[in-house]
Amino acid sequence: MKKVLILGAGMVVKPMVDYLLNNGISVTIASRTQSKADKILNNRPNGTSKQWTVDDEAGLDEMVRSHDLTVSFLPYAYHAMVAKMCLKHGKNMVTTSYVQPEMVELDKPARDAGVLILNEIGVDPGIDHMSAKKIIDQVHDQNGNIEEFYSITGALAAPEAANNPLRYKFSWSPKGVVKAGSNPARYLKDGKEVNIPSQNLFKNTFIENFPNIGELEVYPNRDSINYINIYNTPEAKTMFRGTFRYKGWCETIDLMKQINLISEEPIDLKGKTYADMIAHQIGADDASNIRKKVADKFNLSEDAHALDALEWLGLFSKEPINREKDSPFEVTSDLMMEKMTLGRNERDIVAMQHTFLVDYPEKEKEVIKSSMLVFGSPDSDTSVARTVAIPAAIAVRLILEGKINLQGVYRPVIPEIYEPVLDELEKNGIKLEEQFGLPLDENIKLP
Repeated sequence: MKKVLILGAGMVVKPMVDYLLNNGISVTIASRTQSKADKILNNRPNGTSKQWTVDDEAGLDEMVRSHDLTVSFLPYAYHAMVAKMCLKHGKNMVTTSYVQPEMVELDKPARDAGVLILNEIGVDPGIDHMSAKKIIDQVHDQNGNIEEFYSITGALAAPEAANNPLRYKFSWSPKGVVKAGSNPARYLKDGKEVNIPSQNLFKNTFIENFPNIGELEVYPNRDSINYINIYNTPEAKTMFRGTFRYKGWCETIDLMKQINLISEEPIDLKGKTYADMIAHQIGADDASNIRKKVADKFNLSEDAHALDALEWLGLFSKEPINREKDSPFEVTSDLMMEKMTLGRNERDIVAMQHTFLVDYPEKEKEVIKSSMLVFGSPDSDTSVARTVAIPAAIAVRLILEGKINLQGVYRPVIPEIYEPVLDELEKNGIKLEEQFGLPLDENIKLP
């Protein structure tokens, strides 16, 4: 029986463990909190847990050596450390994280060692790569050119659960979601590079209508221009990757950023209320009538939706914070976690859509769309956990069976990887619906 080592026992690990155990593969989960691993394994045969921390290099050495493949769900800063251990023992490795520069440098050593280090095999990155590259390769095979490409993904509460002013609930790392709002963005539009500084990220939005969900707001996601090389589309005049949110999120996070509530710089909070913290952040003399002071400071109407959202969170309240010293980010994100966690009986969704404008030498241009909508289940796993973990689990099985036989550092953007993984995903209820030959007015129009 093949043996897989999984490092970490976070929110997306369970569907991978279920898939591997159901396919006759032995699993060891090594985690700082062994009880989390034990809960995932639930006393099932061929499942083992170990208490392990990232500073235990000797323990990692022994575990990697004694397993056939290692999956790292650790924070991305530790992936290269794990990869080097896998190279030492000639063992393959899988992660769902973005490829870091330090990982790129391991490509030749991995090839020399006959080891595959497969990264970005989750949902975004992961399913987005595979489903997009499938269509791109089909277009190129017909001598077509990808003139414009848009890829937008969002992990959201299902519509019936999006019932707070931010219309958002956390089904994965809450602090990571909020921190992502601090990133700048860069994309290509009509052949020209567009750079969006962090402070303007949520001011550069537009609306898309998603099938069976309705209108969603879109903001740009990090660096889209790199994907021209990753997807081998040098002909593209527009390359845009974005994030879906319901209306309400972007304007609220934009105001939080203006108030400096995403700041990780500690401030003195001794004896202060939430309203006092807001007053401090905007330079007000006191916290009286704080909602109006925020509105005046940022030229907002007093009935602005973003102000409603901050008031609902409790940021204008006279409740004591009960902290000596902490950052506005920690205070704000803790409030959000308290009030915005997905409920036990609520569903989440993952919505993904690719839109291509394709030019052919001997026929009319067309718009192609590829869309995925996955619902989580209150009785089982969230859609985020399923769409992150199952592609990676499928890749693990295919590697162990010798059906993916590559050496080096890879993303899943080649047919040897994406074809079998997408086929198996469909058997597990995760599929993108493809529409070809759409009229040009179905294309996205960036602001």
